[in-house]
Amino acid sequence: MATVNEAPRYEEGAEGFRTEEMILNMGPQHPSTHGVLRLVMSLEGETVTHCTPIMGYLHRGIEKILENRTYMAGIRYMDNSDYLSPMLNENAFAAAVEQLMGIEPPRRAQYLRLIMNELQRIASHLVAVGTYLLDLGAFTPVLYAFRDREGILELFEDVAGSRFNVNYMRVGGVLHDLPVGWLQRLETWLNTFEKNWQELNTLITGNEIVMKRTQGVGYIDPQQAVAYGMTGPILRASGVNWDLRQNRPYGAYREIPVQTVVREDGDAFARYMVRMYEMLESVRLTRIAMANLPGGPISTRTPIELRPPRGETYFALESSKGEQGIYLISDGTEYPYRAKIRGPSFVNLQIIPELIRGHKMGDVVAILGSIDLVLGEVDR
Repeated sequence: MATVNEAPRYEEGAEGFRTEEMILNMGPQHPSTHGVLRLVMSLEGETVTHCTPIMGYLHRGIEKILENRTYMAGIRYMDNSDYLSPMLNENAFAAAVEQLMGIEPPRRAQYLRLIMNELQRIASHLVAVGTYLLDLGAFTPVLYAFRDREGILELFEDVAGSRFNVNYMRVGGVLHDLPVGWLQRLETWLNTFEKNWQELNTLITGNEIVMKRTQGVGYIDPQQAVAYGMTGPILRASGVNWDLRQNRPYGAYREIPVQTVVREDGDAFARYMVRMYEMLESVRLTRIAMANLPGGPISTRTPIELRPPRGETYFALESSKGEQGIYLISDGTEYPYRAKIRGPSFVNLQIIPELIRGHKMGDVVAILGSIDLVLGEVDR
């Protein structure tokens, strides 16, 4: 690679052409980087030879904020981590505090959490699929996806008072019980979504351009996926049957078993397919939870000022992008001594240089979009 004062390096290419290595910045303003990610790539012609991801453009210090807020007040800031999966983030933090204090939420609260988590998973996957097709040049799917996501946000607003930063989970349970008629509205939405899913699936899956852009592109073999610490749809798309809801069940998942969606192909198309069919599995789980929703309280009585005993804990759940973990150290006060977020987007990001090396520039966007990164979770 040529420095500022060096002459450019030329290499003898095919048929006698002379090629020069070029450095290209993709991002942080590029729309397909899904936030503010910067990829510094070395190119030989149109082929990527090296890539360095550069993060930090969206850093907001969420972990340090959590250490300067009480345990209950910290839940609201979890919405800003993976801002497409706020319910799942809140559940992870609340459950970590519960584990630290030895609290078990009531069964009704656990079932309500499952319903909210699976609706949030659908909403996140809809954004992942819709924006992925936008990256590939198709505009219609993102309109279909956001149309269905809008119904979920309206349901969240009905139950929690907010569409996006919901602030619904609490240590020991949830904030509100379901309003009158909410389950009926949810049933109507589920019926509509199942029809819309078929329409979206017909529009995308099997499309010649989508297949050409994604099949065989960005392949991850099972051993490589495990070695890089991949979790979530990326891992399951490479044939590894690992889902925390099934392998280490928590909450209501101990009573409602999950049918894990796994594909063997390991490419960008397989990752898309896993997310598509996980939405149907979330619908199935939601219907079971609705049918068996127990009565009783929605929260365990907890002190206004939570002071967990001294100690440390780690709790992880299956977020929409993989293992969402919360590590807490308590010094006996109402503020965490240390809070650490294990964001799946951050861990999944590390395989990108390996994936795009040797691919053409046209494949970089297809590979990056198949990872489903949220930079709020990377730059914590």
